[in-house]
Amino acid sequence: MKKILLSLIAAVSITSCAFGPYLTYNVGLSNVEAPADAKTQYGDTKIIKLDVEGKNNYKYEDDYIDIMWIATNTQFNFVLKNKSNYSIKIPWDDVVYISSSGQTGRLMHSGVKYIDRNNSQPASVISKSASLSDIVILNDNVYYVSGQYGGWRKGKLFNFPIDKNNIEEPKQLFIGKTVRILFPIIIQEVKNEYVFEFRVEDIIQKK
Repeated sequence: MKKILLSLIAAVSITSCAFGPYLTYNVGLSNVEAPADAKTQYGDTKIIKLDVEGKNNYKYEDDYIDIMWIATNTQFNFVLKNKSNYSIKIPWDDVVYISSSGQTGRLMHSGVKYIDRNNSQPASVISKSASLSDIVILNDNVYYVSGQYGGWRKGKLFNFPIDKNNIEEPKQLFIGKTVRILFPIIIQEVKNEYVFEFRVEDIIQKK
């Protein structure tokens, strides 16, 4: 688990451009809406702050699951551990992304071909005490470029209209913006809806 965490934490910042001045978005897990009866059924729920190689991040934990999220340039990485005594399922067709403006969109995950991203996706099963390392990508951010140097591309998670040469004042309008992921988990044939909220904590100019 620690090895996976170290490899993911290296990509915690979201970079908006690879050439010249570019912006890095520091994004963290800020809130989790657990199932309505989670405290009664699943015990205490908590968000835990992690410090790995000088980077702060957060994970959510209750008596049934332990999940860590890290945002990269184009996707969300996660490691989900099943703490329960039962197999659990992720019904991918019901996983939803909610943008900072409230728009919803479907998500795809590792193993799904880009061309098939809008088709039905089979559920992932995690056995008791096992873990799943996976990613989610917004379907609408995947597109195809034709031509000699074309191919499949992934758009950025954040693309706020900020002048890369003068960010200090404009960035204040976007710090604090949040996006959410509706992430149902089926336990003993009962769908439990978790909502993970991610907050833009800072926007930094790099050269």
